[in-house]
Amino acid sequence: MNSESSPSASANGRRSYRRWIVGAVLLVLFGSVMWTVINPYRNQPYEEVPHGDHVHYVPKDRNENVPIGQFPTRPPNAGERLTPDGDIVPESRSN
Repeated sequence: MNSESSPSASANGRRSYRRWIVGAVLLVLFGSVMWTVINPYRNQPYEEVPHGDHVHYVPKDRNENVPIGQFPTRPPNAGERLTPDGDIVPESRSN
């Protein structure tokens, strides 16, 4: 009887296969989490920043001198945008 056809060799092969699957799933999960951390805006012009029991909407070009608490707690509607200082204005209006 050779070792390749023994039951223990078959069990080890299945364990190895399962390890590769678990490793691949964990790698995809880790990659997804890292993409969210690296790219917080996810194709949006603003980021949702949790602040206590509510969320503030902060634009990509945020003025770092303005505290998070001064940004709105609702996202801009269609035809509106966030200014770097935290105001919601019509899209046609410039800074």
